[in-house]
Amino acid sequence: METQTTSSNPLGTEKVTGLMIKFAIPSIVAMVIGAVYNIVDQLFIGHAVGTLGNAATNVVFPLTTSCTALALLFGIGGSACFNLNMGRGETKKAAHYIGNALVMLVLSGIILCTVAEIFMTPLLRGFGTPDNVFPYAKEYLRVTAIGFPFLILTTGGGHLMRADGSPKMTMICSLTGAILNIFLDALFVLGFDWGMTGAALATIIGQIVSGTIVILYMRGFKTVPLKPGHLRLRWEYVKQITVIGTSPFFNQIFMMVVQIVMNNSLTYYGALSVYGEAIPLACCGIIMKVYQIFLSVIIGLSQGAQPIESFNYGAKKYGRVREAYFVALVYGLVISLASFVFFRLFPRQILEWFGSNTEEYFEFGVLFFKIFMFFTWLNFLQPITANFFTAIGKPKKGVFLSLTRQLIYILPLIIVLPIRFGLIGLLYSAPIADLLAAVTTVLMVWAELRGMKRLEQAKDSVITTV
Repeated sequence: METQTTSSNPLGTEKVTGLMIKFAIPSIVAMVIGAVYNIVDQLFIGHAVGTLGNAATNVVFPLTTSCTALALLFGIGGSACFNLNMGRGETKKAAHYIGNALVMLVLSGIILCTVAEIFMTPLLRGFGTPDNVFPYAKEYLRVTAIGFPFLILTTGGGHLMRADGSPKMTMICSLTGAILNIFLDALFVLGFDWGMTGAALATIIGQIVSGTIVILYMRGFKTVPLKPGHLRLRWEYVKQITVIGTSPFFNQIFMMVVQIVMNNSLTYYGALSVYGEAIPLACCGIIMKVYQIFLSVIIGLSQGAQPIESFNYGAKKYGRVREAYFVALVYGLVISLASFVFFRLFPRQILEWFGSNTEEYFEFGVLFFKIFMFFTWLNFLQPITANFFTAIGKPKKGVFLSLTRQLIYILPLIIVLPIRFGLIGLLYSAPIADLLAAVTTVLMVWAELRGMKRLEQAKDSVITTV
C-alpha cells in the first residue's frame, strides 16, 4: 500500500485564502493571456484590414474554442485526478494521470489540426461565413490551424503544472508566448503589411514557444518523477481523466455550438436589418473576445481553487473544501461587478480600440454590450460552481450546469426570439439565459453543500466514537 501523509502537504494545512492567492493569481494571468492572443490579433487586424478581417476572426473562433475544450478535458481532468489521488496518498497512481493527460493533449491537437486543414471550406461555411468574409477567414485559419497542438498543450499543460505546485510557471509560459505574439503582430501586420497571414503567423509562433516551455517543464516534474512508462496510454487512466474533465469540456463545446448558431443568426438577421451582414458579425466577435477576458479571470479563479478543493476532498477535509469554494465566490462577485460597470460605462470606447468605423457599427456594438451582457454581474456563479463539482470528482453535476446555460437555455432562445423580434431578440437571449442559469446553480450547489456538511458530521461522529 502506498503511503503519503496529507498533513505535510500545504494544500491541506496552509490558510485557504493564502493558497487561493498563490494558485489563483498565476492562473488568472495565464487565462487572461490566453484570451489576449485573440484580442491582439483582432486589434491589429481591425486597424490594418478592417471590418471584414474582424468578422473573419469571429467565424474562425469556434475552432479556437475547440482547442480550449480539449485542453480543459485533459488538462483539468488530469490535474484533478492527480490531486485527488495525491490527497488519498496514492502517489504512484497519480503519476500515470499526468503522463496520460500529457499524451492526450498532444494527440488531440494533431487530430484537430488535421481536421481543420482537410475540411476547412465546409467548416467555415458551416460557421456562417458570408461570401465577402470567406477569403479572409480561410487565409487566417490555414495558418492558425498549425498552432492547434501547441495551443492545446500550453493551455492544458498549464493545469498540470499548477497541479505540480507551480502556478507561476503556468503564468510565465503563457506570458512568454503572448509578449512574442504582440511584438510579431506589430512587425508582421503593420510593419510588413502581411494582413491576416501576418497575424496568424504571429499567433502560432507564440504558441510554439509556449508549448516548448511546457514540454521542458514536464521533463522535471516536481511532485512525482515522470518516467516513460507514465506516458504509455492506458484505458483506465484515460477514461477517468475524460470523465472528470467532461464538465469544462462540454461547457466549451456548447459555447462553440452557441457561437456557430449565433454567427449564422447574426449573418441572416443582420442582412435583414439596417446593419447588414458584416457589422453584427464583427461587433459580436470583438465584444465576445473582450468578454472572454472577464470570463478568463473567473475561470482562472475557479482553477486556482481546484487543487485546494480536490486535495482536501480526497483527504476528507470538507470544511476546507467549502471555504475554498466560498472564497472563490466572493472574489468572483467583486470581479463581476467591476466588469459590469466597465461594460456599461465605456462600450463605445472599447469598440474604438479596434479601429474607427461607421456610426451604424458603433450603434449596434453599444446595443450589444448593454443588452447581451446585462447579467455579467451574475456570470461568476456557474463557471466557479461547475469547476467545483469537477474538483470534488462529481463531473456529471458540472456537465449538467454547463448544459443549462449553453444548451438548455441560451441555444433555444437564440433560435426562437429572433423569429419574433429579429436582431434585437437575439440580443435578449443572453440575459434571460444568464438569469435562469444563476438560479439553477444556486439550487444545485446548496444541495451539494448540505450533503457535504452531513459527511463532515458523520466523520466527526466516527472520530469521537473511536
